[in-house]
Amino acid sequence: MTILEPEPMDIETSSGPMRCHLFRPAGEGRFPGIVLFSEIYQVTGPIRRTAAMIAGQGYIVSVPEIYHEFESPGVAFNYDPEGTDRGNTLKTTKELAHYDADARAALDMLKTHQACSGRLGVLGICIGGHLAFRAAMNQDVEASVCFYATDIHQRSLGKNMNDDTLDRMDKIKGEMLMIWGRHDPHIPAEGRRVIYDAMTEAGINFSWHEFNGQHAFMRDEGHRYDPAIAHVACGMVYELFGRRLK
Repeated sequence: MTILEPEPMDIETSSGPMRCHLFRPAGEGRFPGIVLFSEIYQVTGPIRRTAAMIAGQGYIVSVPEIYHEFESPGVAFNYDPEGTDRGNTLKTTKELAHYDADARAALDMLKTHQACSGRLGVLGICIGGHLAFRAAMNQDVEASVCFYATDIHQRSLGKNMNDDTLDRMDKIKGEMLMIWGRHDPHIPAEGRRVIYDAMTEAGINFSWHEFNGQHAFMRDEGHRYDPAIAHVACGMVYELFGRRLK
């Protein structure tokens, strides 16, 4: 399915205007909405291509700029030491409540968009995986995909590095797809076990997949990209969203 050119849209949040990038099918109709939360680098080329692939399956996809309080609209960081340092610094500078409020604002914008059916899902990568996990606590989110979600096991998202994700996951009512790289140093086996056990205890409806990949195996730039794994993982994403949202 062909898609329209990405459309920038600024929406209001409790911490100021937030730019979202909309990807949607070119045809007429109303489509399920997906909020895609990026890596710490914001809306880069690989994130745009991921959003376009999902939109091409028949979804309207919104990609918010997660650090809108600190950067001008349209800013994305390079995949280099300077960009990594900037993204990691802002990750623990931003208030935890602002992450949650941003997610709610992005969901509300999609839900009321003329091209959206009102059915909602979320997907996130790296820090975005953690943000998607927290966004799944909103009762109208029916399906969520988290790629190698960082910081959940360490409770280290946001200012003061003391998030409550492990304590609130029983609020999740939709279906979850958790995807990990077994060779990811940011979420080692013991960290993944903490998350798995907490999700099981909370009674969440989830699937869990660990691939023999590194952190960022979905990113189609750089030496860690694994296209074979990415292909299989994308199929899992399409299956979940298609089954739960269409």
